[in-house]
Amino acid sequence: MTVPSLPSSADKKALRAAMRARRKDYAASLAPSLRIALEGEVARILEPLLFAAKVVAAYQPMKEELSPLPALEMARAMGKTTVLPAFAARDSRMTFHEGDATAAGPWGLLQPPIDSPPLAPDLVLVPLIACDLLGNRIGMGQGHYDRALEGLRGQATLVGIGWDFQLLADTFAADPWDQPLHAFAAPSGLTEFST
Repeated sequence: MTVPSLPSSADKKALRAAMRARRKDYAASLAPSLRIALEGEVARILEPLLFAAKVVAAYQPMKEELSPLPALEMARAMGKTTVLPAFAARDSRMTFHEGDATAAGPWGLLQPPIDSPPLAPDLVLVPLIACDLLGNRIGMGQGHYDRALEGLRGQATLVGIGWDFQLLADTFAADPWDQPLHAFAAPSGLTEFST
């Protein structure tokens, strides 16, 4: 499932920019019906992990991101509790809350109402720009997920979600605060890491 990536000497900022551009172009090239089918395939691939979980966290996808919402719907159909990220304010730590994304969040995305108590998921479907075969993840660069996932380390399975090309064959250096993934799910399958 891995594809050749940028040279390992590229810094994270350049790699993030290049992979964001590639993700944007790829998402724009997909016919809506193909995109729905690919996102449904990822949900099918995740089915055993969803079945084993009690509380499943996912995210509200941005336009180019592979949507985890079909997997979240599958988890709900299994009777699992599902949660989404929420922020009380721009400078607050991200927490996970039950409910539909109907409230305006401080970062321009819809989120569940923040007034319900936060829940600790045992399976987190994590957005990413790229990841490597060691489970190192490059996100949007703000550190929201790394700070939130640090408190879940050892309690939750962390699975990156993305298009196949977002799993890079080359490794890149992780920063001390980066939280490694346990696996990466893409339309072609699940890759597990030894983190």
